[in-house]
Amino acid sequence: MDEAFIPWRFRPDLWVASFGMAVFAAYVALDLARGVASSHRATSLRALAGSALALAVGTWALHFIVMASGPLPFPMGYSGWVVLGSLAVAYAGSLLACLLGSRAGLQVRDGLLAALTVGSALCATSFVALLALRLQPQVEWEWRILVPGWLAACAIGGSGLWLMAWRRRVAPVGFQWRAIVALVLGTAMAVGNASVVMAAQVPMLALSPTADEVSLATVTALAIVGVPILLVLLLLTSILEARFRSMLRRAREELQVAAYTDRLTGLPNRAMFDERLQRAVLRADRHGHRLALLFCNLDGLKAINESFGQASGDSVLREVAGRMMHLAGERDMVSRAGGDEFLVLLEGSPDKDDAGRLAARVMAALSQPCRFDGHEVPLSCSIGIAMYPDDGALSKLVPHAAAAMNSVKRTGGAAHCFFEPRMVAGARDQVELLHDLRRAIEHGELELYYQPKIHAPSGQITGAEALMRWHHPQRGMVSPAVFIPLAERFGLINALGNWLIEDACRQIRVWREQGLRMRVAINLSVHQLRQPDLPKRIERALRAHRIEPSLLTCEITESAAMDDTRANLQILEELSAIGVHLSIDDFGTGYSSLSYLRKLPSEELKIDRSFVLDLESSADARAIVDAVVKLAQALGLKVVAEGVETAEQQDILRSLGCNELQGFLFAKPMSAKALALWAMNDEGPAPIDFRASLFSDTISSATF
Repeated sequence: MDEAFIPWRFRPDLWVASFGMAVFAAYVALDLARGVASSHRATSLRALAGSALALAVGTWALHFIVMASGPLPFPMGYSGWVVLGSLAVAYAGSLLACLLGSRAGLQVRDGLLAALTVGSALCATSFVALLALRLQPQVEWEWRILVPGWLAACAIGGSGLWLMAWRRRVAPVGFQWRAIVALVLGTAMAVGNASVVMAAQVPMLALSPTADEVSLATVTALAIVGVPILLVLLLLTSILEARFRSMLRRAREELQVAAYTDRLTGLPNRAMFDERLQRAVLRADRHGHRLALLFCNLDGLKAINESFGQASGDSVLREVAGRMMHLAGERDMVSRAGGDEFLVLLEGSPDKDDAGRLAARVMAALSQPCRFDGHEVPLSCSIGIAMYPDDGALSKLVPHAAAAMNSVKRTGGAAHCFFEPRMVAGARDQVELLHDLRRAIEHGELELYYQPKIHAPSGQITGAEALMRWHHPQRGMVSPAVFIPLAERFGLINALGNWLIEDACRQIRVWREQGLRMRVAINLSVHQLRQPDLPKRIERALRAHRIEPSLLTCEITESAAMDDTRANLQILEELSAIGVHLSIDDFGTGYSSLSYLRKLPSEELKIDRSFVLDLESSADARAIVDAVVKLAQALGLKVVAEGVETAEQQDILRSLGCNELQGFLFAKPMSAKALALWAMNDEGPAPIDFRASLFSDTISSATF
């Protein structure tokens, strides 16, 4: 050292401590940098800022720990603003270095720029920190020490950043690799600081005029105590955030698995199957391959649930899922579509023979009895097969396989068949008809026809039954036998029933204003009986149209009345309390309990037309009708026979004691206008008189 300059005095323990601080700061920075790759922008920016802060304070503290021993033989102090400036320089350089080093590829150009940035930031921080002493005369620099030291810091720091980027490409970066890279970066920080300090030549007569501003002890305390505390807090934050991200990632993975897995069987669910099917179709289109889809439905699972309970049915489903998974190949996919339905997708360009053989194996595997809780039940299944692209596009593949399965079901099940276009013709027609039926309710395409009821002893008309008709714009008159089952299946029956109640009451009022006091019978479905507000709905309609309740008869089929005896009995009692008449329709076709029948507040029984049809030729039919009439008389009920078509049937029913008759012998169902013309002007299909009471004044009521 030239005698014109003051020799530096350093303590080895402080050099070691400063190196340890540098390595620790580098490790914290690398730990925080794990969050930079997050897809969440705020998390990524926060991780980048934290990583740069850890590297910056470590670089800054490194210099002041070395200076803590007071290496110059005069009192030293620092300019506060310049000290803050050195920290700002450290942070700016560290932020740029972290930004460049976080790039996954870290190409040669980016690597060189990152190396120059990190080396320059390390040296610049120490350089500005020395300027904070404001030595007079100023420091002179030994470039033969400074330049090689700067280049060494750039090379070592760049190597550390490249090493980290390389490791991220090939494998996850764990604790060991972060420690190794932290050691490299810590070495670069120590080399950069040492090169600047050793290159600084302090003149012999130099003084520090800032000795009274910020003391060496204050800055040293910040470097030795404050910075480690900050680094520990940053490290704890990084660890906690990493654990939180890991927990969140696992939770998302579990949710994704749950969203695509059937909880009962563990098989892929319909959502996952649809995605897999879409990808399979894309591959098939690209390579010109075929696909086969098997739609499997278990036969008789409902009976197992009803006989042994839902838990037993679940055991069967799990057993079936296991058997089907065992049969599927590596490229095939088995999924539970829902309920007792399963889907099997065959890839690898199978033909119909391949699909048929797999279907046969599935049926053979499922035909083995299933054992649970000491029970053994036989199994079978119905399988429909659709081929892609022969049987339609992606959107049609599952529906067409289901249509083939339904075709198997209709023929008895326990078999498999391939899709044919005829299988969806009826289904498509039903969908169109259902759409039109919804529109018909909204646009008034429905109409009530009325078939007269005849008093058997006198032959006079005493009332009429309301029968629903549909005037379709294209199909013409649609039979109730077509659209009523469709409405029941797809949930429109309540809407139809509500319209029926309202329109029947409206027509009774119209007739009454024309001078005709006609009693009208309407049919209530089992679905309407499940509506707890049915009695109130009927009562509101009667009040709205100012109708005497006795003019309305509600007919309930025998099977509907027996469906849920307790609930139905309550509904029927509420209807009876309103004052409407109740009739048990289609009597003799169900399984009535006489004790329950006795409790019903009904006023009449209606004999099903199937017994009336055979009266002339079957002694059994006559015996059944005779028994029904006597039973009704014993219970104090009126008896109505429907489906009367011949005079001989009429005579037999009269002789057996029926009270009222109804059928084509007297009149077919007709419009409300036609029935009014017949009653008022005698313009009807047959010479039948209307009972005089139909033209009497309406009984006054305080409530109607």
